[in-house]
Amino acid sequence: MSRVGRAPIKLPKGVEVKLDGSEVSVKGPKGQLVRTFPSAIEFKLADGVVTCHRPSDEKEHRALHGLSRALLNNMIIGVTDGFKKELQIVGVGFKVEAKKRGILLNVGYSHPVFVTMPSDVKAEVTGPTTIVVSGTDCESVGQVAATIRQVRKPEPYKGKGIMYTGERIHRKAGKTGK
Repeated sequence: MSRVGRAPIKLPKGVEVKLDGSEVSVKGPKGQLVRTFPSAIEFKLADGVVTCHRPSDEKEHRALHGLSRALLNNMIIGVTDGFKKELQIVGVGFKVEAKKRGILLNVGYSHPVFVTMPSDVKAEVTGPTTIVVSGTDCESVGQVAATIRQVRKPEPYKGKGIMYTGERIHRKAGKTGK
């Protein structure tokens, strides 16, 4: 049996979970998330603990068991604490500005690049070269952070570009002269 899938999820105070067939709704202090899970996976709620069950040991059911439990756990974490990713811009003259519906990046191109934010994700510019992407949905936060990083990936020779805080860029040696 899946080690991840069989672990029970304890509900923190202020979190409400509604199970409606294969649709699960989680409501907490930071908002509400709704997700439709595969119909084969069954969730049970008892005494403030949610457990995940699968019908058989088929390969597909085993794969969905741990995944479904992890997704539900991320929903619960999202409505209580939220998720955030921090990005850093490295390069001479590179900077970022907060705008009404997104952020404006000046990262060495001939034009500034505007990245729009979905309604459930918030991007804060905490300095001229730092961005904090936050929200309740783990997937949305990660996707927006990856989209921002994609504008100018860090290059291996000088290390310039947009990178996650704490990310280590493998540096290459440049060409050597005679």
